[in-house]
Amino acid sequence: MDIKMSPKRPYLVRAMYDWLVDNQMTPHLVVDTTNASVEVPQEHVQDGQIILNVHPGAVVNFSMDLEQISFEARFGGVPQRIWVPIAAVMAIYARENGAGTIFEPEPGLDPHSEHDLEFQGEVESRESAELYSVQDDDSGADEPSKSKGKPNLRVVK
Repeated sequence: MDIKMSPKRPYLVRAMYDWLVDNQMTPHLVVDTTNASVEVPQEHVQDGQIILNVHPGAVVNFSMDLEQISFEARFGGVPQRIWVPIAAVMAIYARENGAGTIFEPEPGLDPHSEHDLEFQGEVESRESAELYSVQDDDSGADEPSKSKGKPNLRVVK
C-alpha cells in the first residue's frame, strides 16, 4: 500500500523550536544557502551554509509555517529581512548544549531527493523491518538481542 504523506520536516522544526524556547535555550538554524529561494545576508554565508539565531529576543516579526520561516534580524548592526524555505533548513539546535536534530533529505520536500524516492523507500522499509522486528523471548534474559549489530525490540512477559 502506497500512502503519500506530507513532509515531516515542517512539523519537526516547529516542535524543536518550541521545545528549545520552552527550555530557555537559544535555537539556531543551519540553513543550506545553495537553495535559490533563501534570502540571507550573503556576507555571512560560509561553505554554502549560514547559522541563524532565531531566539525570540534576537528576531522581530518571526513567522513559521509549513513552507517557510521569515523574520527580521540585525547583522553587524544592520537590520535584514530573512526568508528561509523549510526545505533549506538542515538542522535546528540549542547554542548552549547542542540539543536538537539534523534533517536528512526528504522526498516531497527536497527537490534533489526526488530521484531517490523509490530506492529510499525500499531501504527505509528494509531497515524498519530489521530495526523494529519483535522477538518473542521466553528466556527471561535482561539483555537485548544482538543480531547483525541492529537493535531489536523484545516482548517481555
